[in-house]
Amino acid sequence: MLTPFRVRSFRFQWPADLLTSWGTEMENLVLGWYVLVETGSVMLLTLFWAMQYLGTLLAPVLGMVGDRFGHRRILCAMRATYTLVAATVAALAFAGALHPLEVFIVAALSGLIRPSDQAMRNALVAETMPADRLMVTMGVSRTTADSARIFGALAGAGLFAAFGMGPVYVVITGFYGLGFLLTLGVARGRVRPALLVGVMRPSSWRDLKDGLVFVRDTPCLLAGMWLAFLVNLTAFPLTSGLLPYVAKDVYHIDQTGLGLLVASFALGSLLGSIVVSLAGRALRPARMMLVFALAWYAMLLVFAHMPGPASGRAVLVAAGIVQSLSLVPMSVMLLHGAGERFRGRVMGVRMLAIYGVPIGLLAAGAVIERVGFAPTVSIYCAIGIVLTFAIALRWRAALWPVDAAANAR
Repeated sequence: MLTPFRVRSFRFQWPADLLTSWGTEMENLVLGWYVLVETGSVMLLTLFWAMQYLGTLLAPVLGMVGDRFGHRRILCAMRATYTLVAATVAALAFAGALHPLEVFIVAALSGLIRPSDQAMRNALVAETMPADRLMVTMGVSRTTADSARIFGALAGAGLFAAFGMGPVYVVITGFYGLGFLLTLGVARGRVRPALLVGVMRPSSWRDLKDGLVFVRDTPCLLAGMWLAFLVNLTAFPLTSGLLPYVAKDVYHIDQTGLGLLVASFALGSLLGSIVVSLAGRALRPARMMLVFALAWYAMLLVFAHMPGPASGRAVLVAAGIVQSLSLVPMSVMLLHGAGERFRGRVMGVRMLAIYGVPIGLLAAGAVIERVGFAPTVSIYCAIGIVLTFAIALRWRAALWPVDAAANAR
């Protein structure tokens, strides 16, 4: 697991990603709880989470810009923006001028760029890391987000309960600011020949179109994109935006209990990421992606029928483990399949799959109000399992054979 840190650039990127993830998780938990308590509406809660994905359509464009001008440069600009937005919220909170309307505006502003953060991280890792260390590095890199969900959930809930919105947002602003400064230390990627002075380059639209066509014409990439959309539509809403509802209206616990639920899923994700980083090149990416996606749905079905928070937390740990064992190999498969030329655009298209989250959240909010939480989860998981099998069968030749490119180690 320490091998990636031999590369100087990664020694800057890992703590930069970690601090940014800490700030993001604290912000999401605090604002989600604030919206639910202030409005009392699960529909407005799901709308708040959905607004954070407004900019997903921009992800391929930002990926194309990153391919042209450098992923590090784009990531620095994004993280400077996070810092400014968080500082504005802190000022409003201390002034007593923060209301649900302002929170929704913040969610919309952040949602324009935040969905692209993970794509830029992954592209930058692949750009600065030798190919034979990519699986190990992606596992280690994923620990930043997983550990942040543990820290962010517990620290965010604790600070919010003890000190209120203003002080907790000072901490969030500090994390974003330090993450931005550390990102400045990441190595610049290689400049593509099209950027050299005097060399004609294709239009931005042509660059973007070429990336979309490349994904369409590469079976393992297309299958990975469909599976990514599916899990964002039917799995992620159940362990992200809906957890405040589970805590308050199903288990009847406070924001500290919510923090423990979020931290439990994150702990499992962290353990799964560690397993991937330790196993490294022994893993078959496409096979793991499919098998553990099915296991993820199975764990969510069990979670929906847990009678209390203690048993719910235990199942969430298991769900987090299998989630990482599916999604980390998926990212590696996509990065290998993209190659150097299309790396940013392919990961940008991967971020388009996140649009499944707001669709799934809004639909879940409406269904829960009619049939309840457990039946809604059962419906979502049944759809997910059936369509995962459909993806596996449709692209079986590209995903399942041991000697397939998608299973290269």
